[in-house]
Amino acid sequence: MRNQESEFVENVVHINRVAKVVKGGKNFSFSAVVVAGDGNGKVGFGTGKAREVPAAIQKAMEDAKRDMIRVPMVAGTVPHKIWGRWGATRVLLRPASPGTGVIAGGGVRAVLESAGVQDVLTKIVGSRNPFNVVRATFDALTNLMTERQVRRLRGLEPSEEDAAGIEAAANTEAAADTDAVPEEAEVAPEAGADAAEEGAS
Repeated sequence: MRNQESEFVENVVHINRVAKVVKGGKNFSFSAVVVAGDGNGKVGFGTGKAREVPAAIQKAMEDAKRDMIRVPMVAGTVPHKIWGRWGATRVLLRPASPGTGVIAGGGVRAVLESAGVQDVLTKIVGSRNPFNVVRATFDALTNLMTERQVRRLRGLEPSEEDAAGIEAAANTEAAADTDAVPEEAEVAPEAGADAAEEGAS
């Protein structure tokens, strides 16, 4: 769901009821996991616990907005195939052609839709615990890399700082060449005047 007061898309993935047995009976509390994203590559998740469901969801939403990550995307899908792991859960993300849609279920779909991924193929292997599924999905998204990032790590492309330094050095050299006046240009008129005087004499 999209909160009217916020630009983030907020999805409640799972709500779990926990009962604690005490001397006078049972105390019930609720734990919630929520995913929040701006639909443009930025997404985060959070968990919250409270005696009431709305309070637990509110805590989880605040936690999700506090720590968000940037998801690299290429043409609306993930850059490459990748596995994410958390506990006994493994999540596979694979790039998909345009028009495929988000082929995912449970927490994986909530995370990818909140991040703004439009086409992707996914698979959950192992435990289907919603908390672990969300964390495994974020583990995969955190390790995604674009082609430019890989080339930079392999030394095939300069970093942004190096590129800025190279550009600044080139601009400085160009400015120095423009400001410098050749000595021959200053001497040439005098030499021409001397030659004219000799010819007149």
